[in-house]
Amino acid sequence: MMADQVVLALNSGSSSLKYGLYLVSGDAPERVVDGVIETPDEHAAVFDSIAAELGEANTPVPTVIGHRVVHGGARRYAHCLIDDTVMTDLGAACAFAPLHGPASLALIRAAKVRYPGVPQVACFDTAFHAGLPDVARSLPIPSAYRAEGVRRYGFHGLSCESILHQLADGIPDRLIIAHLGNGASITAVQGGRSIDTSMGLTPSGGVMMATRAGDIDPGVLLFLLREKGMSPNALATLVDHASGMMGISGHSGDMRRLRVAAATDIDAELAIRMFVHSVTKGIAAMAGSLGGANMLVLTGGIGENDDATVKAITDGLAWLPALQIVTMSSQEDVQIARHAARFAVSA
Repeated sequence: MMADQVVLALNSGSSSLKYGLYLVSGDAPERVVDGVIETPDEHAAVFDSIAAELGEANTPVPTVIGHRVVHGGARRYAHCLIDDTVMTDLGAACAFAPLHGPASLALIRAAKVRYPGVPQVACFDTAFHAGLPDVARSLPIPSAYRAEGVRRYGFHGLSCESILHQLADGIPDRLIIAHLGNGASITAVQGGRSIDTSMGLTPSGGVMMATRAGDIDPGVLLFLLREKGMSPNALATLVDHASGMMGISGHSGDMRRLRVAAATDIDAELAIRMFVHSVTKGIAAMAGSLGGANMLVLTGGIGENDDATVKAITDGLAWLPALQIVTMSSQEDVQIARHAARFAVSA
């Protein structure tokens, strides 16, 4: 295959970095090499590892690099080529995504050093939700804060894009996408457009997750600040890293480990049931936003691979009439390759 573009797609998450090299001609990226680097800290070393893999596979040099960027902040709502102005905006957006933003910026800078002159493209998870209606976009706080970008943004947009691309002409009018992984969110899609989603200002909100609390009574947070003397940093660590299934079980937020432990550990079993309960309620809420639902797509690491979770959610939604429930793969990296190749033409 003669490729128009050679795309290095970098999917930086909260705990790992997925990468893939794609040959892109037209709308069908062909994956050549891929891999995962757990908990990357030194990004120069990350590119040493990636370069070694690409060298062993005797692959061509990337002509463009695409990055998954979780949060574009108040100024970035669409995928774009990265320049100095974009980097400034991404720096400001770190206030909204402290789990992901700084790591993305460090990765972009390291890529620029390793591949000087190669265009880089930011692919925003928030872009898919840019057109949320005001009733879903607005948060129930004084309106003055909206001018500072305090609103619902929504995330896992690249995953949602990939589901729509796979459904192609079979996209139902009322679709719910549940991305269930280390991070989890649920999105209502009407006529191919996001109209509501569970995550809010940050990727910390919404349904209960592996280590994140999701939506929680704000009075709990005020109690911890006032009565327990918890600092903002300690509270952030609690909400993002020590809550969710990790907090309930006391030892892990990994569904695979919890499944093994649940046979003898009542806290692990409770963590699983709470996760399923939270997700099932979230799906029902999105059905309410849509006025019903034709199809539910379960995706992400748990949604694609944990049959027991899929069955429990299916059983919990048996009351929804004529709901088709399917499992599909999240192809975020392929979406990154598509976007990056498109922008490389104009670079």
